[in-house]
Amino acid sequence: MRVIVFFFMILILGSSGYLGSTFVNHCDRNEMEFVGLSRSDVDYTNRDSLFCFLQENQPKILINAAGYTGKPNVDACEGDKANCLMGNAVFPGVVREVCEDLGIQWGHVSSGCIYSGRRSDGRGWLEEDPPNFSFRSPPCSFYSGTKALGEEVLDGAENCFVWRLRIPFNDQANPRNYLQKLLNYERLLEAENSISHLNEFVEKCLACFREDVEPGIYNMTNEGCILTSQVTAWMKEEGVSDKQFSYFQDEADFMSRAAKAHRSNCVLDTTKAKNAGVGMRPVEEAVRQSLREMKMEVTR
Repeated sequence: MRVIVFFFMILILGSSGYLGSTFVNHCDRNEMEFVGLSRSDVDYTNRDSLFCFLQENQPKILINAAGYTGKPNVDACEGDKANCLMGNAVFPGVVREVCEDLGIQWGHVSSGCIYSGRRSDGRGWLEEDPPNFSFRSPPCSFYSGTKALGEEVLDGAENCFVWRLRIPFNDQANPRNYLQKLLNYERLLEAENSISHLNEFVEKCLACFREDVEPGIYNMTNEGCILTSQVTAWMKEEGVSDKQFSYFQDEADFMSRAAKAHRSNCVLDTTKAKNAGVGMRPVEEAVRQSLREMKMEVTR
């Protein structure tokens, strides 16, 4: 059998998911040399398979957009702990080992869900702050625990970016889209959070390589934070929905009626990304633009 070898700049792992497909679409629109890889193409969770593929194809950059979030939400991780642990904690270590062996610069998509609330001084959580919503600092969801372990596995990794995504949103009618979730849920929890415009997140992650940003951990959320009720108010102001949104009384009510696992609601500090030149725009601007684009899609 003839082996076909591709030469390209960027390899995207997990290219068929909500996150990975956004990387693929961005690279495609901007005519960047890339290959999107899913497990149906190559079982990249196997160390030897991944090593051989990378050795043969020699990408300059690898993006790990693969992971396990559970469907329809993180509650599913509580019943599938082996796959969740493998995807979020073990697999990043496999990628690290292979990339370091081959000298490949790479980026890993982590999550801000390893925190809860704010720092004791009222600021958002900094990149170097120890997680307070993890197996080492319970209670936490199993998902959050595995994401925190994944960052531990990557501690001290060479030529590696760790990008913390938080509650992705954009204008797409996708069940993973935070804005779509708010429209679909019968009842909402009032909470304060940092959130990430997904397309902008992808753009800034890739800019880390182009702008020669120093590798390390970066909180990649839009500047500022939101309350759930602020976003639903913007939905009405932008003409996206006139729905009368209902809310749980508090988190205890939410846990007793709608959730199996505790949820992370937190604020991240984005000063480091901003100072590195890869900061994201203010959150209200990003949310309102997405809402206007959602409205345009509906009216077409």
